[in-house]
Amino acid sequence: MNSIAIIPLFVFLVIIFLVGIYSAKNIYKADSFVQEYFLGSRQLGGFILAMTMIATYGSASSFIGGPGAAYTYGLSWVLLAMSQVVTGYFVLLILGKKFAIMSRKYKAVTLIDYLQGRYLNNYITILAAISIILFLFAAMIAQWVGGARLIESLTGLTYESALFIFAVSVLVYVIIGGFKAVAITDSIQGVVMLIGTIILLGATIMAGGGMEKIMMDLQTENPNLLSPHGPNGELSSRYISSFWILVGVGVVGLPQVAVRAMSYKNSRSLHRALIIGTIVVGAIMLGMHLTGVLARAVVPGIEVADKVMPLLALEVLPPWLAGIVLAAPMAAIMSTVDSLLLIVSSAIVKDVYMNYINKDAEEKQVKKISFWVTSITGVLVFLMALSPPELIIWLNLFSFGGLEAVFIWPIVLGLYWEKGNANGALASMVTGLVSYILFHMFLPNYLDMHTVVFPIILSFVVYIVVSIFTKSNNQKGWG
Repeated sequence: MNSIAIIPLFVFLVIIFLVGIYSAKNIYKADSFVQEYFLGSRQLGGFILAMTMIATYGSASSFIGGPGAAYTYGLSWVLLAMSQVVTGYFVLLILGKKFAIMSRKYKAVTLIDYLQGRYLNNYITILAAISIILFLFAAMIAQWVGGARLIESLTGLTYESALFIFAVSVLVYVIIGGFKAVAITDSIQGVVMLIGTIILLGATIMAGGGMEKIMMDLQTENPNLLSPHGPNGELSSRYISSFWILVGVGVVGLPQVAVRAMSYKNSRSLHRALIIGTIVVGAIMLGMHLTGVLARAVVPGIEVADKVMPLLALEVLPPWLAGIVLAAPMAAIMSTVDSLLLIVSSAIVKDVYMNYINKDAEEKQVKKISFWVTSITGVLVFLMALSPPELIIWLNLFSFGGLEAVFIWPIVLGLYWEKGNANGALASMVTGLVSYILFHMFLPNYLDMHTVVFPIILSFVVYIVVSIFTKSNNQKGWG
């Protein structure tokens, strides 16, 4: 056990808990529990908005799974990962002011609220809730596993014990603090992520004897590690390009990211977030994935790729600094988990319970049920994470693809195309969900492109065709 490295990590967790307790005061003072707990009363400034998007999107995949994949596949994975640079810019640019205006008009607290306000269709609401719960469970499992791997590597505890510690840590402050706690801690975590990335990249280059020596070592091991196609040529140009859809433009369809575009205070906050978010995402994605490649020369022979980052930090940094730097992936994982927990909780409580089970629920009941649903969700994810996959990044990308196939066109075309209607949106969502699962099962990476590409194309065509050839009474939801 690296006790010196654990101390700064422990201090970091204590700070996060204190923020959660402080934010809990706002919940009980707020005029609307639902608005404050699930959306922070729409009062995020530009810096916090940028950081909460980055910290939510920069997850275990970016800090544990992504560098682990880069360790395995070489520089080709860095090229692939850099398609994520446009993520924050593109989401806020496409959704932007119109999404915020529309969500306020519908009094939307969640993405599903927006879809219900726009399309006035209960089937869309139910299907959206099912899709969110299904795919975000997979995403949360990946985060739980990433957090446990980090603590396991740092402390020497068993995977199960590390998983338990991580799950309890996250659940306590999310249940207490809600969205405001998530947003504020995301800002802290975003800064930690950026600083940790820079320190670890620099230390890795120094430990390896400089970039030139590291690259020579990698070329000696396998020249293909420096090529854009992977160590065995398994990553084609077409496959890498398809990631621009999955982790670039398609991120507009992720509920946990899209909901951030509802929560900012004013236009100035939006514009600042566009600039800050793009710069920070670019620095983190390049830094972490490049570090993963360089680690292959510095700490060769790591069998579990998801342990690359914590083992590298302990190798190239003094223990106390390793603990501070490892707060970066812990920050990324925790900030993503807390957001996903709130999205799933809001889908169950706000979108199902309050709409269909108990429309006249008192605020006291909603509070109690929200806390219980968040707790039970966390416990279920903990149980599922007890059997981890080899590389968590595949589980996370599966979740991304499924959510994008279901939501991207009902969100974007619902905003900008007046003729889009409930029939088109529902048909698009069903097509996206079913085709994504079928492609994933029977034709994964069809035509050497990521599985998400064809479901997104099919759901787009279906939305347009069905909306044109059918009429719906939901046109009053437009505008």
